[in-house]
Amino acid sequence: MKFDTPAGTNPIDQLKVVGRPTNRIDGKFKTTGTAPYAYERHDVVPDQAYGFVVGAAIAKGRITAMNTADAKAAPGVIAVVTTLDYPTPLPLGMMNIAHLFGGAEVAHYHQAIALVVAETFEQARAAASLIRTDYARTPGKFDLAAEVDGAPLAPADSKDKPPIDRVGDFADAFAAAPVKIDRTYTTPDESHAMMEPHATIAAWTGDKLTVWTSNQMIAWSKGSLAKTLSIPAANVRVDSPFIGGGFGGKLFIRSDVVLAALGAKAAKQPVKIALTRPMMMNNTTHRPATIQRVRLAATRDGRLTAIAHNSTSGNLPDGRPETAVAQTRLLYAAPNRETYMKLATLDLPEGNAMRAPGEAPGLMVLELAMDEMAEALGMDPVEFRILNDTQVDPEKPSRPFSERHLVECLRTGAERFGWSKRNAKPAQVREGRWLIGMGMAAGFRNNQLTKSAARIRLEHGGQLTIETDMTDIGTGTYTILAQTAAEMMGVPIERVTVRLGDSDFPASAGSGGQWGANNSTAGLYAACVKLREQVAQRLGFNTADATFADGKVSAGNRAIPLAEAAQAGPLVAEDGIEYGTLDKQYQQSTFAGHFVEVAVDNYTGETRIRRMLAVCDAGRILNPKAARSQVIGAMTMGVGAALVEELAVDKRFGFFVNHDLASYEVPVHADIPHQEVIFLDYPDNKSSPMKAKGVGELGLCGVGAAIANAIYNATGVRVRDYPITLDKHLDKLPEVA
Repeated sequence: MKFDTPAGTNPIDQLKVVGRPTNRIDGKFKTTGTAPYAYERHDVVPDQAYGFVVGAAIAKGRITAMNTADAKAAPGVIAVVTTLDYPTPLPLGMMNIAHLFGGAEVAHYHQAIALVVAETFEQARAAASLIRTDYARTPGKFDLAAEVDGAPLAPADSKDKPPIDRVGDFADAFAAAPVKIDRTYTTPDESHAMMEPHATIAAWTGDKLTVWTSNQMIAWSKGSLAKTLSIPAANVRVDSPFIGGGFGGKLFIRSDVVLAALGAKAAKQPVKIALTRPMMMNNTTHRPATIQRVRLAATRDGRLTAIAHNSTSGNLPDGRPETAVAQTRLLYAAPNRETYMKLATLDLPEGNAMRAPGEAPGLMVLELAMDEMAEALGMDPVEFRILNDTQVDPEKPSRPFSERHLVECLRTGAERFGWSKRNAKPAQVREGRWLIGMGMAAGFRNNQLTKSAARIRLEHGGQLTIETDMTDIGTGTYTILAQTAAEMMGVPIERVTVRLGDSDFPASAGSGGQWGANNSTAGLYAACVKLREQVAQRLGFNTADATFADGKVSAGNRAIPLAEAAQAGPLVAEDGIEYGTLDKQYQQSTFAGHFVEVAVDNYTGETRIRRMLAVCDAGRILNPKAARSQVIGAMTMGVGAALVEELAVDKRFGFFVNHDLASYEVPVHADIPHQEVIFLDYPDNKSSPMKAKGVGELGLCGVGAAIANAIYNATGVRVRDYPITLDKHLDKLPEVA
């Protein structure tokens, strides 16, 4: 189905099932421990052996020798595979930056250099410790701050654009402005830190490979695995029905799946691998640190006349930057603009996508700067943002937003949160030893459209079965797809079975970038339209006149049970959604207003979150219950980014020191108080037939800055380097009375 004109009225608009708060149909499996995660697929293939991955002990250099004799002789060992067995690196997967295995060169710490396969996990781990590796270490670059001045400009996202994006004359406008700020901020390296590790079971049948793995993007991974192993894609099957968190860290194949496949080939039996937590931190990907500069200029009445935002991040050679300036090009109006990124070469583990890549660290900075500018102007931070709202792309004024209700997000949030009670003067509100403050920030995340397909089958008895390689990373995919089919075919959700995550199924959008829900349901919508046509034809109805409701197909005075259409055999329909140019004609984005109240201990500098509110403008909400879960999870992630999360870099030896969940801190239940989420009801008919957009990353975008602004309001101390740990403001707190 081609979607190239705005959606009109369609069956989804009935909202009998879609749009209703619906319990997750996979919830019973997850709460009873019967959801089959990758490492637990004990039943899929017999005689599974255990693999243990060895990582490089240096960050840069060469392996000069590897002695595996003791490892091979250890009890239970079946096979040992080393990187020197492959004289040249295996080809890069389609989305990988660093080679996952092969060759003597070491590009980053904990790069996979060997695999031990044994009868038990303990035997594999013990034998892995017996491998002796000699290295020739070479100097590396591990400190972003030391490289920032010499870092080159990052190329633009298309060849016909210059690396510096300019509109108007920023320099002159900034120089002439009566009110302006020029600030530098930093955000640290962060880890995805998902609960389920990267894990894979691999088995060969002749020259055909099946992997049961934990991965967000099945079609991407099938192609990448085939490319890396130099085998036809038709010989690869990827199966991933349940994923215990990904946050972007499982968008691409990693060493676990490649080495499981190589290990299974060497051992001549299936092999299972789960990366240890240190390997997850250093061997896979992370959110890169940034150093960002924001310059804002305004008239005395608060109208922005100039905006400049630049960001420097680091990555391995041929890597990409953290796109922290992207939202600044779209969020606020100003006639004179300048944005660019710089990319330093660092020999740290690969930097790549993490939940809301770009916007998450970018808004942590931009919305901090907006608060500083509001203070310089003597304006309320909410009103300052509202004054500078825009309904068109600031760089292309002829291109309007499809739906943009940021002002309503901010006004609704301010009213619900009690913003009018905030004392604008910092460090004025106390409760005993606690300093109390409120902060807010705008949230922004683009709506991304990508083709997606599904298959739906009407079984004998009227049951519907959906098949698509779409994944569920804890986002509620099973449920919203079932809701979509139930709405389209007029049956209760209990009559729908959803099968996900198998590369033998039609290729979907996959899970990432908050594009999964809208695109995967739109693809299923297209398949349902085809199935409705087949049903109507078989039952003798005109498709245009047929109504599907209450388990029946009706037209005029005739009504026939849907199940009768399958009496002569199942009906199967397969289709997908493909998009035209509506996203080029209209800027499609999502918006939020985030509000936070904090308490800071005047004696210790400890920060406590007291309450949080998010007001979201994200098109039609397909399942408010699941969407709220996504948003409060994202808000929690924002608390981590603002207050505790930081991968500490050993700048001598080039690795992340705190590479486990004991030392890489994330928020826990005790850290998170009352959270409230409000969804505005503005279906976007230019997005898809579902009129939905994404929300899972929007809930994170802006939260960190709202917390930072609240801390400033509480203490009067402005911290510009995340995370805001107590050591960064303790000596500057107001004197204790």
